[in-house]
Amino acid sequence: MFLPTTPEELKRKNIKQLDIIIVSGDTYIDNPFIGASIIGKYLYANGFTVGIIAQPNISNGYDIKRLGEPKLFWGVTGGSVDSMVANYTASLKKRKSDDFTPGGLNNKRPDRAVIKYSNLIRQHFKNTVPIVLGGIEASLRRIAHYDYWSDKIRKSILLDAKADFLIYGMGEKATLNLAKALKEKSDPKQVKGLCYLSTIPPKDFYILPSFDEVYSNKDLFIKMFDVFYKNNDPLNSTGLVQKYDNRYWIQNPPEKYLTQKELDEIHRLDFERSVHPYYAKEGKVKATETINFSITSHRGCYGECNFCAIAVHQGRTIRWRSKKSILTEAKHLTEHKEFKGYIFDVGGPTANMYGYECEKKLEDGACKNKRCIFPNKCNLLKVNHSEQIALLNEIKSIKGIKKVFVASGLRYDLILEDKKFGHKYLENLIKNNISGQLKIAPEHTSETVLAKMGKPSNSNLIKFTNEFYRINKKNNLKQFLTYYFIAAHPGCGIKEMKELKSFVATNLKLNPEQVQIFTPTPSTYSTLMYFTEKDISSSENIFVEKKLGMKIKQKKILQESINKGFNKLKQINSNKKNQKKSSTKR
Repeated sequence: MFLPTTPEELKRKNIKQLDIIIVSGDTYIDNPFIGASIIGKYLYANGFTVGIIAQPNISNGYDIKRLGEPKLFWGVTGGSVDSMVANYTASLKKRKSDDFTPGGLNNKRPDRAVIKYSNLIRQHFKNTVPIVLGGIEASLRRIAHYDYWSDKIRKSILLDAKADFLIYGMGEKATLNLAKALKEKSDPKQVKGLCYLSTIPPKDFYILPSFDEVYSNKDLFIKMFDVFYKNNDPLNSTGLVQKYDNRYWIQNPPEKYLTQKELDEIHRLDFERSVHPYYAKEGKVKATETINFSITSHRGCYGECNFCAIAVHQGRTIRWRSKKSILTEAKHLTEHKEFKGYIFDVGGPTANMYGYECEKKLEDGACKNKRCIFPNKCNLLKVNHSEQIALLNEIKSIKGIKKVFVASGLRYDLILEDKKFGHKYLENLIKNNISGQLKIAPEHTSETVLAKMGKPSNSNLIKFTNEFYRINKKNNLKQFLTYYFIAAHPGCGIKEMKELKSFVATNLKLNPEQVQIFTPTPSTYSTLMYFTEKDISSSENIFVEKKLGMKIKQKKILQESINKGFNKLKQINSNKKNQKKSSTKR
């Protein structure tokens, strides 16, 4: 069942006025990988009528007005990706394609989509019901933040969008509780996981440096972000306050994570796993090629790479679905009319974090002054891949399934840490769950840069690479590793990129295909270092490349220089063959 997006659907369903209308920067894909669909279906399952307006035209009121005005609130999201990240490369070039837009052209998602959609609603509905922001763009921009595209500190998006509330994090419980509060006319400002504005700050909330202070003082900005980052766990976080002129931005403590039972219920909802017909007629949506036949096994990541915002949005605690729930979904996929026997992914932010967590963290929340696996794995985290091994094997045994792939990112250091099941897990992956190549993301090999990234030592990379190829040889397989690298991360200069090039050529003997320039995205420690030019661990000044031409040069050092080496070797071999042929003829 699709949620309605046209007046005709409202008429067929005999709905005179919807309770909630969700406006999204993605097209409407009814799929459990799409936030707007999950929230919409979850609200519907709990008794609310919900409609979706996807990628509305902001130049007129036709799209935004077609479902009328909701009774309770407007839900506004930029979509599955921050709109500025979706629209621009790290070198600030406009992206031509968008995987979440019909036809694939990047022509439907406006810059700063959350702000544009909120303004569009205000323009066509005067004195309307509350506008509630949510999704990744709102969640990561909910506090004063550095914005790479304007190169300045911006206010909370709640102020810039002139919205009433903002739901941060994954949002199902908080959105449902807000809907109930608005329906019952009780105080919505008591909802956990909610941000709002007030003229009076609540008692017992932590008061952050004001916007004016962090705008003009980088040291205070660092202090603000550090407190903000460490107050995202539902078990040990407090509410936060930040002053903007004569108003206060209030962030209530986080809502509790979904239990396994609640997470299973989310994935039991009736998803069509396809694009709504209203939008499908505009062309194919590339994202559906993989997400329609992939399975989310868990949420959260305790990796905490400094350039990644998952810890702030999804959380540092792993919550996994039951095996029964995942197997039921896999069986359901085999009944889909377009299913060809292949499940393209079973995973989460990091695939091999399924089925185990630190007991202390589950009881008391994430440690505020210690990380789970950096610089080394904490002894309290017992890495165990046995649950995922069993899960993948059981999915594979389901009638109608030919192959189960694991395409989500892997932490190879965790595979090496698991002395009991790590080898078996890797061998199973190589034999059953990849096809030709396995993608891993060392990101860099310079120990200095890796430390800034919050990534493991390159010694783990060498060990893993050797083990991967040893297992392939043992099983008479010819499969390869594909490596992802980042150029121009804070702390990385020409010297470090040359070190990376030398390491790759000497130890990995390959030509990297996936190299990207670091993009400073909101609410990450790497972005904090990029803006302040200070190391987050020592507060010492560090080198940060901010010249676009030099960033591109860093990337080319790894790609072009190695290409030349490979081409030169290829030419030498070609010349030898030609000389041999010529000698034979004579």
